[in-house]
Amino acid sequence: MGLELQYEEGQTPLSEEEKEGLLIKTITTHAELDEYEQLNIENAVEWLMNKKVKKDKILTEDFIKALHKRMFGKVWKWAGEFRQSEKNIGIKWINIRTDLKVLLDDTSYWINNDTFPPDEIAIRFKHRLVNIHCFPNGNGRHSRLMADIIVESIFEKEIFSWHSSNMVKADEVRKEYIKSIRLADNGDIEPLIKFART
Repeated sequence: MGLELQYEEGQTPLSEEEKEGLLIKTITTHAELDEYEQLNIENAVEWLMNKKVKKDKILTEDFIKALHKRMFGKVWKWAGEFRQSEKNIGIKWINIRTDLKVLLDDTSYWINNDTFPPDEIAIRFKHRLVNIHCFPNGNGRHSRLMADIIVESIFEKEIFSWHSSNMVKADEVRKEYIKSIRLADNGDIEPLIKFART
């Protein structure tokens, strides 16, 4: 029996080839997958707490990939590698590197020129990163952790609370999160900033 996944609104389905990258072959349900991924993410957060991330390394392709690998590398063979398939969200996979470079450059400009307040810079980065959708899976969780790293390591502010949720369950918190993402898609970033701080 293979991996049978039930997707919630806003989740990205995996291709059969991507499912083949599952390293723990005993996982057969989405609940089991979520549990193993969450344990891996907690290890990545612990790694971050013990490592002083250099500010000039955060906004780099290498760091973005290394963080994703730390978050999902014990679960997925392709963790830390950019996707090579089209998804229900995100840009064409062939443009990931180019669009990510533009985002990293834009964010550096915002930081260096105080274009927006710190929370807004981190959330604008998170929003654009998730819309690029660099990886086959885990983009929402990865982009939220990146926002936390930016706000804490670059601006020396408290990390976001994200409603004390990892947003993998289809509940009211996830619905509010998806709604705030959609508003940001239409140019209204404030609800997403508010959501992140609540």
